[in-house]
Amino acid sequence: MSFRMYAREISPPVRISLLVVTLVSLGICSELKVRVRLSDGLIGEEILDANSENDDITVEFKQGDGTHITVVFDFKRDVRIVRALILGEPERGQNQYQVLCFVSRLDHHEIIPTEFMARLRQLFCDGILQKNPHLVRTAEEKRGVEHLHMDMAVNVSHAGHLYTLIHNLCKEAHEGFYTRTADTKHWLDKGIETIEFEPLPQTVDVSGLQRCPSTLDLWQPCFCSYHLRLEWLPCLLKYCRSRRGAAGRANPYKCGIRSCSKGYRFDYYVPHKQLCPWDEET
Repeated sequence: MSFRMYAREISPPVRISLLVVTLVSLGICSELKVRVRLSDGLIGEEILDANSENDDITVEFKQGDGTHITVVFDFKRDVRIVRALILGEPERGQNQYQVLCFVSRLDHHEIIPTEFMARLRQLFCDGILQKNPHLVRTAEEKRGVEHLHMDMAVNVSHAGHLYTLIHNLCKEAHEGFYTRTADTKHWLDKGIETIEFEPLPQTVDVSGLQRCPSTLDLWQPCFCSYHLRLEWLPCLLKYCRSRRGAAGRANPYKCGIRSCSKGYRFDYYVPHKQLCPWDEET
């Protein structure tokens, strides 16, 4: 049974408040879990959680190679945090794991607001929208890849100056914490606390600097790329029209969500290729 079908089967006064009133849960259920097919073809599980008090949404999942992805959408501060904990290969001279953090400005049309995510989660928890927990979901809309050129590094020792969430997520990203100049200006204009940044070398500033896949020497600087895709996000609210009332007008009401998948590509400078082992293929 789909979200929209359920909205049509209940009486008008109830269906109008379906997304406005949180249903009483019989058990403890704090997360929305969705099974998806990852880009490598494996089946994974996305965990989505909404924090109404902080006005943020967190999405987590593990890729087939063991990489743990965390994405936080912070509506209050216009911040999106993407964190990747990537397992290394010590036999190739790599660390046991490496943490990347990319902090950028949030597009509020990327995902539904926190209050509706919390109510959607409750509907899943109550079994109203999740009749088959083993169902592999496919997004209704496949969006393109957002290309972000990260031109500023973040000083981890000062990361807590922005707020605790960034500090907790990114404190281990000692050589992989990045943001963008335009985004820092936006946050400063809004009066949001800032952190200590330093500009990264640009292509025009470094003669002959190549992309990491074309760099043979592991200790030479290069431009690295990191790719990921969120396979299922509730990205839009759906609106339906109620039956015409006494005034002859059909009023729209929220009756469901539209799901999307979205890709991200982060390009950034690294002081040596050894810090970019995943970007090996052209």
